[in-house]
Amino acid sequence: MKRPLLSAALIVAFIAGVVFLIGYRNARADPVVRRVTMALPDWPAGKPPMTIALMSDIHMESMAMDEGRLARIVGQVNALHPDLVVLAGDFIEGRGVGEAERAIPLLARPLSQLKAPLGVVAVLGNHDHWTDPAPIAAMLRRIGVVVLVNQGEGLGPLALGGLDDPATHHDRIASTQAALATLAGAGVMVAHSPDVAVKLSRRTTLLLAGHTHCGQVVLPLIGAPVEVTNPRYRCGIVRDPHRLTVVTAGLGTSNLPIRFGAPPDLWLVRVGPIPSR
Repeated sequence: MKRPLLSAALIVAFIAGVVFLIGYRNARADPVVRRVTMALPDWPAGKPPMTIALMSDIHMESMAMDEGRLARIVGQVNALHPDLVVLAGDFIEGRGVGEAERAIPLLARPLSQLKAPLGVVAVLGNHDHWTDPAPIAAMLRRIGVVVLVNQGEGLGPLALGGLDDPATHHDRIASTQAALATLAGAGVMVAHSPDVAVKLSRRTTLLLAGHTHCGQVVLPLIGAPVEVTNPRYRCGIVRDPHRLTVVTAGLGTSNLPIRFGAPPDLWLVRVGPIPSR
């Protein structure tokens, strides 16, 4: 190779390396804590407001997530003193049973330390189904997490529904909403993907989701080169008639262990009664 071409190749390689390292550092940063407050209809009389911590997309076994980092994040969440913790799926990165076997003990130890008066609730995501969903769900239940698989659960003032993963077509919206209809309390749904928002009934006024990583790489002028869902539901707070959807950027990464313009985050969602006039 001629010297000018070699020099150019080395410069390009150096720049690519620097960009990768910056993105990798971004991906492993402490999650940003974002907050939103919402009044919910059907809030039980006399019940005080409460705070839900929303976490998603841990993606254990990716370069951006390990047991030590997850333990630090669990400590960060516990220090915020939520009343309920919601885990919105994709506990594992990759595909295949081997990924699950390696990742499950790395997940169990930190997640077992989550503390909240109303406990911890989880749904599964597409990567969980692509690896081995049964032992993942079993591990979560073993450490005290309530795993909802197209089910409803009464938790304090909430009628909480949990959909199995929509992206792999394991969700059963009709039966889950029917389960919610039998419960007293304010209707909240948890799903890995926010795409289900357009299919939910008015019984569900709050949807908590992840999956999108808020684009993971969002470039100036270009935006997110890769979309895994309806762009309207890519990130943050989405207000539809009769419903608020909260989409977290998640904690880990998928495919490349980098983030730009979409830092890892978790949400504190404060919910309570509609103020009286």
